[in-house]
Amino acid sequence: MADKRRVKRSIKQLQTVKTWQLVILLILMLFVSATFLRINNTGMIERRNAVASADKSGNIDDITARIYDLQRYAAAHMNAETGVFYLQEQYNRDVQKQAAAASGTGSAKALEIRKAADAVCQPQFGGWSPAYVRCYVNELNKHPADEISSANLILPNSAQYRYSFTSPLWSPDFAGWSLLVSATILLAIILRLISLGILRLLLKRHYREM
Repeated sequence: MADKRRVKRSIKQLQTVKTWQLVILLILMLFVSATFLRINNTGMIERRNAVASADKSGNIDDITARIYDLQRYAAAHMNAETGVFYLQEQYNRDVQKQAAAASGTGSAKALEIRKAADAVCQPQFGGWSPAYVRCYVNELNKHPADEISSANLILPNSAQYRYSFTSPLWSPDFAGWSLLVSATILLAIILRLISLGILRLLLKRHYREM
């Protein structure tokens, strides 16, 4: 008889907080979590755009500072992974410097070959770009190796202009803590349902044994 009263008391204690109340609280917390996750992602996008702006300006110190800021932000905030991005403008500037340095060296034949390659590619692509560089190199390669040995354009390694920063699976910020609270509420709902099921099963068994 004491066991029966104890089981009923446990059921009443569990029922003081309704399951639907916990579900509503969970939905609210998930909404809060989604909002903070979006804020984290927006912060990353703003910093990645700042890197792109610095890349266009050509200020190396500014580019370095903006990349560092983006890397630090992505490492400290969940849902702030940058994806792959390139310093395209800086790459183009460095290619142009390489070409300018090469144009002043080599034999008269090599200089003539370079001018001819530029005359073919410049009207098609209108300036320095990866497409222009590919066209330029292809034009050079149409000539015998001994003629272009001093005319070859050594391109910068594109991997040095490629960046990608990952974010942690969980971070101790508003997004991380709100997700942790949501997970706690969800666990409480599951444990509550399991506990109620077990207690009701024990109560039914007790009646069958009477």
